[in-house]
Parts: sequence; structure tokens; C-alpha cells
Amino acid sequence: MPPPSPHRLVEPAAIAKLGRMTLESRQPMVGSVSGKHASPHRGSSLEFAEYREYVPGDDLRRLDWRAYGRSDRFYIKEFEADTNLRVCLVVDGSGSMRYGGPGTKGHSAEHGARLSKYDFACRMAALFGYVAIQQGEAAGLSLVTQDGVNELPPRRRPSHLGLIQDALEGHSPAGETDLAARLHDLAESTRQRAMVVIISDLFTDPGELTAAFQHLKFRKHDTIVFQLLEKRELDFDFERTTRFVDLEGGAPIVAEPATMGRQYRAALAAYFEELHSGVLKSDVDYHRAMIEEAPEDILGRFLLARMQGKKRR
Repeated sequence: MPPPSPHRLVEPAAIAKLGRMTLESRQPMVGSVSGKHASPHRGSSLEFAEYREYVPGDDLRRLDWRAYGRSDRFYIKEFEADTNLRVCLVVDGSGSMRYGGPGTKGHSAEHGARLSKYDFACRMAALFGYVAIQQGEAAGLSLVTQDGVNELPPRRRPSHLGLIQDALEGHSPAGETDLAARLHDLAESTRQRAMVVIISDLFTDPGELTAAFQHLKFRKHDTIVFQLLEKRELDFDFERTTRFVDLEGGAPIVAEPATMGRQYRAALAAYFEELHSGVLKSDVDYHRAMIEEAPEDILGRFLLARMQGKKRR
């Protein structure tokens, strides 16, 4: 298959950084064509799985004559089937994803963030889709917005990557979204096992997220989360009285950072503790992504860890 055509969101320099890295699933997948990933079904690939007794109708070419010589019984060799992967890219298009770019109130160059969270999410999703489609997998998009979901089903065609990127670039993050509800819908509507990649700041109730993550686990999806954060959100190093604006439509607040800083950090710590507990319960592959970094660097570390994990198994 020829590689997908580059797009504005997939820069040649970013592709070069990823090199020959491949996308690996943590668990068996079910696809529509033969591919490189293990399947829960038996097939005829080169990796041996187990023996079973011969039954009429089995392919005689798969009889193991050595086993017959030892036991005087006919046994069939079964192998792990290989299959292609379905990658479902879930991108948060809520108003809070506008934060971090040069146009954000209070942002300054010394803090390093060149992209908003949404810009970062678009580049990350496009690169993920590029890697998947380049190796023959199917990639699709669920862009969660205040008006619903802009959905593109997974496809293997290189031209499909352009449609995904057009959808991402055509949206302006705004308002509130119900990410957890969308994940529940995705868990039910995606019948085959899939790799579900969630790219969001996760600014929603951790309990609701945990329920959605567990639903995805129950449906045997390989769930990956990239939580997008910016340094000032964690450090809260504002020094002067500051007007804080709710990017999802709430009333602005004028506050003295020295007064509310301790409460903010305590609330943030409690949030992360609950989120971490939900991630552990749900077997989610969670990654904290700081938007000051390049998306391809974060994706490269993820791909490398997956490849090394597969070699150890």
C-alpha cells in the first residue's frame, strides 16, 4: 500500500522523527482483512497456538504426523490468526481545548506553548492516523463537539486520512461536550475489538470517565488516553490578581492567586488521584501529554514502548 499523502497537520519532519515505528495492540484484534496483529480466532499464520484432535472435515495438510507417531492419534496444529487493526480516534472539541495557544489570555512566550490544546490534539490524531494507515490499518474519527459527534468510520484507504484532517481543521473548539457519554456510545456501537485513542484534557467528572473506561474494557477495546495539559495549569504560578475565563461558557472569576492557589492545588491533586484510580481499574493505557512538547515526540515514545512491550511478550 502506498503511504498516505502528507497534509498540513502531518509535517514531513514529524514523519521523519517517527521513522519505522509501528503501531502495536496490547490485545488480540478482529479485523476484516489479514494483517499483522494477533486475533482471538484461530487461523493459519506462522505462530503456533496449540494442538487439538482431528475431526472430519479438517484440512489434512495441518495434521501433525509426529504427534500421531507418539500417540497413535490424529492431531491438528492450530495457529494464531493475524488481522488488521481498527483505530478509533476520539478528539475532544470542547471550549477548554482552546487553552494554551498564543491567543489564550495570560499566555506568554516564556511558557513555551506554541499550540492550543486543540491544535495539539489535531496534530496528534493526524499523526496517529498516518502511522495506522501507512501500515495497512483502518483509522476513523469521532470528533466530540457541543453539537454532537462528527464521525468518520475507520477506513484503510490513504485518502481517508485527508478526510480526517479536513474534519479536524474545520472545527473550532467551543462550548461543553459530553465526552463520557460519547465513549459509552462508542463502546456499544463498535462491534469489533478496536484501539480507542482518546485525546482530551479530560476536564469532566472522573467518576463518569471511569464508568466509560470500564465499559470500553468490558467490550475488550484497547483504550489509550492522552490527557493534554499545559504547565501553568499544574504550577498555577500566577503572581498578580488575575481574571480567569471559563472557555466553556461559565462566568469569569477575578481572584488573587496567593489566596486561592492552595485550594486550587488541593482540588487538582484530588482530581488526579480519582482519575488515576479509575485508569488503574479500567486497564487504560494513560499518558499525560504536556502541550509544550512536540506531538511527534510524545507519540514516538508511546510507539516505542508498545513495540518493546510486544517483544517482551
